[in-house]
Amino acid sequence: MTAAARTPASFPPDFIRRLEAALGRPIVEPNDAKAYLTDWRGFLTAHNAIVVRPGSTGEVAKIVRACAEARVPIVPQGGNTGLTGGSIPYEEEAAVVVNLGRMNKVRSVDALNYAMTVDAGCVLQTLQKVAEDADRLFPLSLGAEGSCQIGGNLSTNAGGVAVLKYGNARDLVLGVEVVLPDGTIWDGLRGLRKDNTGYDLKQLFLGAEGTLGIITAAVLKLFPKPRDKRTSYVALRDLDAAIELLVRMRSATGDQVASFEYLPRNCMQMALDHIRGVSDPMEKIYDHYALIEVSRTADEDAGFAEHVETALGKAIEDGLVIDAVVAQNQAQAAMFWKIRDSMAEAQKEEGPAIRHDVAVPVSSIPAFYREARKRVLARVPDARIHGFGHVGDGNLHYNIAPPRGADGKAFLSLMGEINAIVHDCVAEYHGSISAEHGIGRIRRDELPRYKDPVELALMKKVKAALDPLGIMNPGKVF
Repeated sequence: MTAAARTPASFPPDFIRRLEAALGRPIVEPNDAKAYLTDWRGFLTAHNAIVVRPGSTGEVAKIVRACAEARVPIVPQGGNTGLTGGSIPYEEEAAVVVNLGRMNKVRSVDALNYAMTVDAGCVLQTLQKVAEDADRLFPLSLGAEGSCQIGGNLSTNAGGVAVLKYGNARDLVLGVEVVLPDGTIWDGLRGLRKDNTGYDLKQLFLGAEGTLGIITAAVLKLFPKPRDKRTSYVALRDLDAAIELLVRMRSATGDQVASFEYLPRNCMQMALDHIRGVSDPMEKIYDHYALIEVSRTADEDAGFAEHVETALGKAIEDGLVIDAVVAQNQAQAAMFWKIRDSMAEAQKEEGPAIRHDVAVPVSSIPAFYREARKRVLARVPDARIHGFGHVGDGNLHYNIAPPRGADGKAFLSLMGEINAIVHDCVAEYHGSISAEHGIGRIRRDELPRYKDPVELALMKKVKAALDPLGIMNPGKVF
């Protein structure tokens, strides 16, 4: 927040009445607002904020103008499934949470242009189905897709399980509509793949976590719908074998690997212990697993299946893969994916942990994993390392749970120290301390330690230029 802005302990006189007048209806009642003021993990709760749920871009603009006039902080919010606290006000902050869940219309689908224009409050899973009904694919996919909203996905540059083939959220956008911090509406909803008329301004708002404006709509890229998918669950010799197998699978399939997820046994066991309907795909227990999905847009072809099975067979012969199961139908493939998609919920049920969402070059994943493990265990012997994730794009969720039977609260008191151990190791491998979850509140104070000073200064200049009052999601990222 800039010096010009203020975070009042209470709202200015008559502000709520003026806000309701601008909105044309009352704000959300306090009892109903509680769900919007606590983060998904239940760690963060705001006590002094109010919630509004606009139904149109025009209403968002009126809300923002009212807040700008009174210099009241604004916290944009989508499905509230984020993991870094970016959509929750600070505890006693008198802020306005702008939840976009009522703005959930698909404005248009242009199948010939492989694009659709949607409101920010559309649930991701709904958009996947809309694309499918148009014989197209919207490839963004993550565990929270049944409740997360596309505006939040874009504001946090969500990653998910298909980044390897299709890219992050920012790679899936052609245009955006944004309400700026003064209430001005920027209509950038152009479905163009080529537009060389100046700065690509939409990229400022993608991944900005609501600190520069509120994304209210977007033009999303669509892709040909896959006609043939091959989903495999394999047991690996070790993590090094996962990287070698990834290279082989990309080559053998003409770079058609859509997802390549790594799961050590202890992570898989959490899903088996806590998630209903999950079962072990294999009869024997192994230490390392990978979930691999290969897809192509051409019609089903036995030759494609043979390429996948031949590559896996050769990997078994060479000792990279110990065992493998190829899904024989969609139901079996869905069961494989349920193991992976339930990781966040399974960890929540397992108990307290110190969590990290990091990225390093794919080639460095095994070395980083081992070195970070060594350093963590030197500080907390018998800590449980739950490191899993999207190794196909270099992203690991490297989470540390306390030793069995240890005091969870005492362990969490070491969070700052453990974070420094893991993130210093990430930096040594030229990585990022946030691969896909964003900075939000949780990583804000760590960012200056790991971000290039010139890069950080440029970000702050952009923030000051677009939000001189400092009211747009203050205290997040910076």
